[in-house]
Amino acid sequence: MSRYFFLSLCVIFSAAHAAEKTPENDAHDLAYSLGASLGERLRQEVPDLQLQALVEGLQQAYQGKPLALKDEQIEQILNEHEARVAMQTPEPQSELALQKEQRFLADEKARPGVRELADGILLTELAPGTGAKAGPNGKVQVLYVGRLPDGTVFDQNSQPQWFSLDSVISGWRSALQQMPVGAKWRLVIPSAQAYGADGAGDLIAPFTPLVFEVELRGATG
Repeated sequence: MSRYFFLSLCVIFSAAHAAEKTPENDAHDLAYSLGASLGERLRQEVPDLQLQALVEGLQQAYQGKPLALKDEQIEQILNEHEARVAMQTPEPQSELALQKEQRFLADEKARPGVRELADGILLTELAPGTGAKAGPNGKVQVLYVGRLPDGTVFDQNSQPQWFSLDSVISGWRSALQQMPVGAKWRLVIPSAQAYGADGAGDLIAPFTPLVFEVELRGATG
């Protein structure tokens, strides 16, 4: 049985369950309510539905009479309808955001001078460094600018600032351990290594990759 037909039946059974407590003399209202509930759904899903044929099929099936179409035909027709509905249904916002992120990362990866670190982090060296590197539990002193994929600045500092690596996003924690003091890098961090499916309030939407220019001024640990 197709999912479309199953969902339609769920509407009826759900309404019937809610109506179990109605008095027997409310049978008309129950039947009307079931019809209204199903009709509302069908109006939205199949606005050009032939109501006479709908009533005929409903009545014959309900009364156990022979149907005008074979079971195989009904199944095929309902499956084809379900496929058309699925094609017209917009993709979830999360899927669209993930597709947009994948396109952005692919474009960034194709830029000259880009190399890929662990976890898909993309690195472009803007200036070399020869100093020490921070350890896994160390601290880093950085100047940075953080941008969204469209170039909007969402965070930056104007004076070098110290951070513990255990308090920053995982993309920073992974990349900055490989960065020598004195270096300046451009980092493109996938959303999975940043704020992921949750985002960060109104500032960073879910599944948003982030772009940072980071200059490492000091490192410990």
